[in-house]
Amino acid sequence: MTELLYTLIATHITIVAVTLFLHRGQAHRGITFHPLLSHAMRLWLWLTTGMVTKEWVAVHRRHHRYADRLGDPHSPHVYGIWRVLFGGVLLYSEATRDQEMVSQYGVGTPDDWIERRLYSRHPLLGVILLLIFNTAVFHGWGIVIWLIQMAWIPFHAAGIINGLGHWLGYRNGNVADRSRNIVPWGIWIGGEELHNNHHLDPGSVKFSRMTWEFDLGYQWLRLFCGLGLAKIR
Repeated sequence: MTELLYTLIATHITIVAVTLFLHRGQAHRGITFHPLLSHAMRLWLWLTTGMVTKEWVAVHRRHHRYADRLGDPHSPHVYGIWRVLFGGVLLYSEATRDQEMVSQYGVGTPDDWIERRLYSRHPLLGVILLLIFNTAVFHGWGIVIWLIQMAWIPFHAAGIINGLGHWLGYRNGNVADRSRNIVPWGIWIGGEELHNNHHLDPGSVKFSRMTWEFDLGYQWLRLFCGLGLAKIR
């Protein structure tokens, strides 16, 4: 029971960090965070995903620039739904190898000492430290939990959101791309399920548009704002 509870809490924190810090904050510049919260999320993402902020932001911004057209790093209408759904992380990895693209689209992301010396230079060190921690605390189950954590964002973000979010669901408005709202209640993936809403207004930090829609990530943001840990631009 303890292992399950830890897994659910840890993976949800990762989802919150991705949707608020990486996506709504860094990629679209819609939020400024208190330095303590900002660095806490950077540290957590380093430990649980190994992703480099500048690379993630660059790939996402390019996705918006060429959404569902040639040039989109992970459109199911370019690469096929099954390839994106189950191999989206490979498409992401391939896109990050284009250093010219990363430099062009990754402007404005953290570039302090710890980013240059640790987070960006040694992205795999964090996930190795997480594996050591998990096994020290949960023994054999720690490896299983670690594998789940490693697959969480690649499957839910690179697969479901980038794949099904442009393939299956409903639309609240027409845009040039084929984005869809997968479900009206964005809980499991922190509001990212409302993908068409996001493409309708990329600068908005609130992904729900209708009264019957729900964006859990935005509720977390409201809490952080109330605590003085975040500001909506």
